[in-house]
Amino acid sequence: MFHIDCWMKELTDRLIGIFGNRLEFVGLQGSYGRHEETAESDIDVVVILDQLSANDIKTYDMIVSDMPQRQKVCGFMSGKEELIKWEKSELFQFYNDTVSYYGNIDYLLKLISEEDVKRSILIGACNVYHMCVHNMLHEKDSRLLVSICKTAMFVIQAKYFAETGQYIKRKSELYKLVKPEDADIIGEFILLRENCHIDEKEFKEISEKLFEWSKKIINECFEA
Repeated sequence: MFHIDCWMKELTDRLIGIFGNRLEFVGLQGSYGRHEETAESDIDVVVILDQLSANDIKTYDMIVSDMPQRQKVCGFMSGKEELIKWEKSELFQFYNDTVSYYGNIDYLLKLISEEDVKRSILIGACNVYHMCVHNMLHEKDSRLLVSICKTAMFVIQAKYFAETGQYIKRKSELYKLVKPEDADIIGEFILLRENCHIDEKEFKEISEKLFEWSKKIINECFEA
């Protein structure tokens, strides 16, 4: 049986063995980090070095290529300096969705303002809006709806944080706390993750729901 904590410890030990004190941070994001993984879930690893070179990327590739479940590994790798200078609206989600296995990234907290959280909401809603229109017109792909709902989930997390100061990671918990229109989107995401094989009528209904939802948020952000 696959155990993510054992896997992360093995990877961290290998990273320490190769990079030594250059290794600043190792973390885990995504569904494994939230304990919501499925058989199809990726392993979203975060690796931060003191600074990152092209050779470091090659070295990390060799390390991770020797790990079990290599085909599932994805994530984020960066130098510390670049991370500190990263787009702050993205750092909000990055920080809150990351579970630490080595080191910490608490220094990012003081870099993220209330305006950055609001910007995260607007950018996310714009992305949902654009992806919905594109999918309704061109792709017509129910699997893409899962990705759109995932982006919408991040928007709902940011919205709830802006309203309450609380970041809720798990969908099942957030579902019980948010406004009905947001809970409806989370519910669709949960159902689509379980089965994305839906008929044309369901595709149309969910797509239109996401479109109208994102449209409303964009307009609310503009008026705020």
